[in-house]
Amino acid sequence: MKLATSQLFDAGDLILNSGTKLPAVQLAYETWGELSADRSNAILMCHGYTNHQHTTGDKSGWWPNTVGPGCAVDTNKYFVVCVNMLGSAYGSTGPASTNPATGVPYGPDFPETIIGDLIAAQITLLDHFGIDQLAAVIGFSYGGMLTFEWAHRHPDRMRALVIVASGMRSWRTPQDIDNLRARFANCADWNDGHYYEHPAAVIDELKKIRLETLTRYGIGKYVEDTSGETAAPPILDDMALAWARQFDANALIGLGHTTLTYDARPNVGKIKAPLLYVLSSTDLLFGPELAQPTMAMLKKAGVDASYFEIDSIYGHYAPSADWQKWEAPLQAFLTQKVAK
Repeated sequence: MKLATSQLFDAGDLILNSGTKLPAVQLAYETWGELSADRSNAILMCHGYTNHQHTTGDKSGWWPNTVGPGCAVDTNKYFVVCVNMLGSAYGSTGPASTNPATGVPYGPDFPETIIGDLIAAQITLLDHFGIDQLAAVIGFSYGGMLTFEWAHRHPDRMRALVIVASGMRSWRTPQDIDNLRARFANCADWNDGHYYEHPAAVIDELKKIRLETLTRYGIGKYVEDTSGETAAPPILDDMALAWARQFDANALIGLGHTTLTYDARPNVGKIKAPLLYVLSSTDLLFGPELAQPTMAMLKKAGVDASYFEIDSIYGHYAPSADWQKWEAPLQAFLTQKVAK
């Protein structure tokens, strides 16, 4: 489902790491700011696992206070682009897209991908814009994994890296993916993943999963604190249902599976760009215990790396909820490291 705020780019055929040709790929994306004449001021934003390309522009963006005019990522200065990940559910080619070979959605037959394939798709759009080197790559959560991968796969294509609430290897296990598949397999009309004609039961399960996620990520706590305990349950219910109607069970499974081969640690020595690593003090997904080993590994490899911890009660949601707490370090890092 393409967002109304997004545009579509026809990327053509994409050869995946597996050798499979994915035909007629489309990528949904959004941009803010203006690309400079020398095309040197572009920042690539990489979104989270179940999120989308609408980073800013209004309150429905996932970082409206961090990206925008006069913000830490200042769109008066930078040209910011965010691409919906290949295999996602917000307009880019994914499992819910029509398979040209069959005329029906790919569903579970969508080709397996690795993180490198998602980056290769992003590159097609950057090449379209004529952007040879990015001012920075900034990634949140799943997008942070893309950013670590960008760092060693294409070390000369950015001048700075910002990795937020993420890690150097996946938080997912094969058992997690098996459990996720099993949850949907128990839904009526699942039809081995070809559920699109009768989605009601799968949407109900997606809603349950989203409510669990909102709690685990700290969003539930934030809604309670800002709207009140009585108002919070219906607000969270509406949020979960809206997401469930937009997202795709096969994308949830597929993008989760994509992370299983991800491990940036063996390639840390290839990173050239200075890096800012940001974690939340209460994150249950990528907790502050990752800071010491990650920074030690980066420093040992000679990476110009710095660390900032957001002191927050909002867990994985802290970079959004407590954006003011890391605004200054982010702005200072970009000012110091991005200049060309």
